[in-house]
Amino acid sequence: MPTLLHHLISQRALIAPNDEALIHKNETLNYQQLNNELINKANVFIEQGIKRSDRIATYLPKRIEAVISLFAASAAGASFVPVNPILKADQLAYILSDCDVRLLVTSKSRLKQIEPVLALCKNLHTIMIIDSKEAITLDKHPNIKILVWSTIDSEQADFPAIQTIDQDLAAILYTSGSTGQPKGVMLSHHNMIAGAHSVTQYLQNTQQDRILAVLPLSFDYGLSQLTTAFSVGASVILMDYLLPRDVIRAVVKYQISGLAAVPPLWIQLSQFDWPEEAGNSLRYFTNSGGSLPVETLKTLRQALPHSQPFLMYGLTEAFRSTYVPPDMLDKHQNSIGIAIPNAEVLVLREDGSECADNEPGELVHRGALVAMGYWHAAEKTAEIFKPIIAQLSGAVLTELAVWSGDTVRRDKDGFMYFISRKDDLIKTSGYRVSPNEVEEVMYQSGLVREAIALGIAHPLLGQAIVLIAIVKEQSITSKELLSYCKQKLPNYMHPTEIICKENLLRNQNGKIDRQLLYLEYKHLFTS
Repeated sequence: MPTLLHHLISQRALIAPNDEALIHKNETLNYQQLNNELINKANVFIEQGIKRSDRIATYLPKRIEAVISLFAASAAGASFVPVNPILKADQLAYILSDCDVRLLVTSKSRLKQIEPVLALCKNLHTIMIIDSKEAITLDKHPNIKILVWSTIDSEQADFPAIQTIDQDLAAILYTSGSTGQPKGVMLSHHNMIAGAHSVTQYLQNTQQDRILAVLPLSFDYGLSQLTTAFSVGASVILMDYLLPRDVIRAVVKYQISGLAAVPPLWIQLSQFDWPEEAGNSLRYFTNSGGSLPVETLKTLRQALPHSQPFLMYGLTEAFRSTYVPPDMLDKHQNSIGIAIPNAEVLVLREDGSECADNEPGELVHRGALVAMGYWHAAEKTAEIFKPIIAQLSGAVLTELAVWSGDTVRRDKDGFMYFISRKDDLIKTSGYRVSPNEVEEVMYQSGLVREAIALGIAHPLLGQAIVLIAIVKEQSITSKELLSYCKQKLPNYMHPTEIICKENLLRNQNGKIDRQLLYLEYKHLFTS
């Protein structure tokens, strides 16, 4: 059994070296070639001064070099930090600085975009450019070495002799919380391998599967498409789509058997005709990152009668928690399901005691998939990763579990149903967005006196971001505010609606009353 993340690839290279591992456009790597590439780049990383537990970030769209860099970081004993390619320079700089990234893998065009913020990344000493054929220098940052991916190779042909164990930090995935800047969720090798094996059990993946990866690799659900495939020797087709119809074309072209997406994409895909060839190859499709509307699921099931739908619930702090077996969908509509293999999901009261059937309580996840906590954030870690006492066969065990912040109920059959969240986190397009992140950008603009961001139910996005603001000058328009947001925030954080008001509802303490504002606008997109 593999114990470290890169072992998923090296093991398959021994078992079936000629099987296709990765496909991107006209480029294909089999498992032996992929293994050779990650060994090479792992040794390059070490030769550039990377040491055990250092952080290596990848800021790229889905392409083969991005995948190699992640698993090569693992082989070098480092931890990888996949950065969503749609993030802007300021968000990238925050992540690189927050977790002290030493080496960054990116492209020539992205380097130009981020050059102004590199001064904020104090410990960054090397940048590898994957698409340049000539040497590059940064006159304003002489302390940062710029290397060209295609021209730098190691003479070492063996795996680096690094003393890494499965409890070591493998990856840091950044995800928004309800307040402040995004937090880095720390995942061990054990977390990620256990997660891959759990998913392959209920999806029944084999080396015959061909999985289309359309989600960002910075998203745990997107990264899971790689680890799931590699754990069984399946093939992954990397794709950054422009139009939803392109996804359907790719399913046909590559004879895809597994497709994962978030609700907004499924809603769009359900509006197209699926050719018979797509339905013949697509063995299963999965949803996570939000609730899939009942009508959307019904339409997809009619269009893909031979494909099994898997509805799932998860959070980065525990990878994946529940799923609904396809044969139970009709009996347990609107359920988030039962615990995935090798995990236990509890419904607990505030005092830690277990709720009765249909009694609302907090969803708590225990087991091998519970992450290591948040990077350099002990207080935030203590809020979410809290001890529980498990009594099993007479043994009393105290362990850390993830307290999700989600209120759920469990029916008599053990199926969970989502009720609400404790915090103000906005769930849009499969992403978690902190309202404070949007609000802070507005304050930085100097255009507003006060601003508040709300998550309002939306038929396509799950929740839409609605920004309500008091502008400093009457001449300032919603259009100007949105323009500033587009400069400073990635697409999924752009407000769908900006409302300028002369005053905002307040509570008895004089603070903006978020709940009253929510009640005022909760039907904005549904009435």
